[in-house]
Amino acid sequence: MTMTAEPAVRPGLYRLLAWLSPNFPIGAFSYSHGLEAACASGAVCDAASLQGWVAAIIAQGSGRIDADILGAAYRAAAGGDFAALDAANRRGLAFRATAELALEAAQQGEAFLATCRAAWPEPFLEAWLARGDVCHSAVFGAVAARAGIALDDALIGYLEAFAANLISAGLRLGVIGQTDGQRILAALEPVVADAASAAMTRGAADFGAATFAADLASMTHESQYMRLFRS
Repeated sequence: MTMTAEPAVRPGLYRLLAWLSPNFPIGAFSYSHGLEAACASGAVCDAASLQGWVAAIIAQGSGRIDADILGAAYRAAAGGDFAALDAANRRGLAFRATAELALEAAQQGEAFLATCRAAWPEPFLEAWLARGDVCHSAVFGAVAARAGIALDDALIGYLEAFAANLISAGLRLGVIGQTDGQRILAALEPVVADAASAAMTRGAADFGAATFAADLASMTHESQYMRLFRS
């Protein structure tokens, strides 16, 4: 007699994997988050320097900001609190060091929301649409909450995708090869896990980032003559 067991189903896992896929059409591939300027200046020139650059952004830079915004938006959406969701979204849009980073957050947020509306319509988000620009991490947190995805899974997934996109940019800029890219991603696993864990308990008073080199690289990129990326 052959017995088969039904696979354990985690709520929202399928959607989480879809939303974090490189194929999900938010245009993430077109942004380097200032990395292109860092590579042009020589600040990032090999696997070790790329790994350090990405680790700093995830733990202390925009990754930290996005994790806090995602968490705040998640809790607001889970509770059906439009005012709290608006506040998290506005903060996510405002706390960007440069015009390019602000554009990156807003354009990916708008693309993410538009695609989710088309494929996974959600009444709560429909009611939120008329409220202006949206931030990617805020929208992601909101849809994850409404889909029943655990907050820690959403945080780890979002930050891993952020790191992977920066590594992909480094690959396309010729800093590393594909195998080194996977080595870096593997080495960043504890960085992403720690960043997600910290975001679960960090208070609002500790909101902020401190990656001045990345911010300066983004400012430089805004006037860089030859470039492949939008940020």
